Amino acid sequence: MSDHSDHDPAEELPDAPPTKPEIQDSSDDESSGSFAAKRGELKSSPPPTDSKKDIKAIFDSDDDFGSDVDLDADMAAITVDAPDVKPDIKPSSSSSNSDPEEMLAFYKRLFPWRTLFQWLNHSPVPTHDFGHREFAFTLQNDVYLRYQSFATFEMLRKDVIRLNPSRFEIGPVYSANPRDRKTLRKAAFKPISKELVFDIDLTDYDDVRTCCDKANICKKCWQFITVAIKIMDVALREDLGFKHIMWIYSGRRGAHAWVCDKRARTMDDQKRRAVAAYLEVVRGNDKSGKRVNLRRPLHPHLSRSLDVLIENFGQEVLRDQDPWRKEEDAERLLELLQDKTLAAELRKQWTSDPGRSSKQKWDDINSTASKTNSNTLNALKLKSAKEDIIFEYLYPRLDAEVSKHLNHLLKSPFVVHPGTGRVCVPIDHENPENFDPLTVPTVRQLLKEIDEWEAAHKEDAPMSEEEKVPDVDKTSLKPYADYFRRFVQGVMKEEMKEVKVKRERGADAMEF
Repeated sequence: MSDHSDHDPAEELPDAPPTKPEIQDSSDDESSGSFAAKRGELKSSPPPTDSKKDIKAIFDSDDDFGSDVDLDADMAAITVDAPDVKPDIKPSSSSSNSDPEEMLAFYKRLFPWRTLFQWLNHSPVPTHDFGHREFAFTLQNDVYLRYQSFATFEMLRKDVIRLNPSRFEIGPVYSANPRDRKTLRKAAFKPISKELVFDIDLTDYDDVRTCCDKANICKKCWQFITVAIKIMDVALREDLGFKHIMWIYSGRRGAHAWVCDKRARTMDDQKRRAVAAYLEVVRGNDKSGKRVNLRRPLHPHLSRSLDVLIENFGQEVLRDQDPWRKEEDAERLLELLQDKTLAAELRKQWTSDPGRSSKQKWDDINSTASKTNSNTLNALKLKSAKEDIIFEYLYPRLDAEVSKHLNHLLKSPFVVHPGTGRVCVPIDHENPENFDPLTVPTVRQLLKEIDEWEAAHKEDAPMSEEEKVPDVDKTSLKPYADYFRRFVQGVMKEEMKEVKVKRERGADAMEF
């Protein structure tokens, strides 16, 4: 399930009342004064107006909104162009942890606008990579605005502060300005580039995780995401040659990968489908029988992945999840062994000793097999069956549709998940096991940290503008913002190097 669609019914904000309060902003200052002093006055206002083949050969040859959207459709039922007035703000509900006033303060004081611009623009000066990029806003009253675009990060920041969306998503770069799409012929308005993205969501593991389900997560089931990051990151770097890969916590129950290399951004849908197919192993659902059927010998990527899976399977699956303790669940394990004689022997053994754990049942497979006479079972076949089971239970489960299409939108880094209030922060790909989603800061926590910092330093001598401490440096968001900045610097450095090489080649050609 794609986390771009965090529009789960349980999370959605209720319909706004006929007359709603609006934040009256009296200051655009980002760095001084307490949050409580900056909340602004509330006033009533009317609602806004409607308006596994050779992957490298594929590369060498010449889809949080789905890719099946008709680019020319008006989408009037769910989308309008940005109104010229401030959006109506409704009070936060029990199902939401992102208060509109807190969101406004977050956008003004903490969101890394300049770094986001540099990441998407690939140059110190504005380019079409940013100016023709689609942004989509989800407003506090659940109005969804698509095809928004901005020439500079200041314009983006100004509009976000004006509209105060609960979140926003990032789409592709188009061949023309998205705001002009209605004036263009269909052939003149096409998506031309976007980061290659991946989405891993813990709800896709609900048939194997026993600790939590649906939108709930804990440290135990988060290990599925940790293992997925380890496996996918190595494959993307070592097998496919990508360098600039950023992993982002989705804010609740998953992670997104943004592959930012220019070669990835310019891939067409065929190449994106090829990459998704290369990484996808677990197919179907828990009702579709055996979900993993791998050919032997294993592809080098799968062989390398299996080493990581085996290293984690005993603790993360057998002990933490204990997926086959119940008799009905153990039947799934017996089905996946695909040997009726062995399954019958194990079923008999487990029925007589119903308290056996998943770890014990897993160990029983080999010991029972060695004593079972079966015409269809041999050691090699049993080994392959057990390996397929390990893949089915622990290998990354991708929402492949997110990755296959150039025009797919995905939630921006550093936005706030409306259901949890947590910020969508980066995950260090080198140490994913150190990331704890339950300790990721919430907007409310961050604003409190600013107030606490300023209270502790109110007796300090006045500082000049150059000496002032940025608000983000007063909070636990700082290490995440620093990580994002370093990542973007790496992307920018390579992009500028490529521009320099092209310029020098052009100069040499002119001289010749």
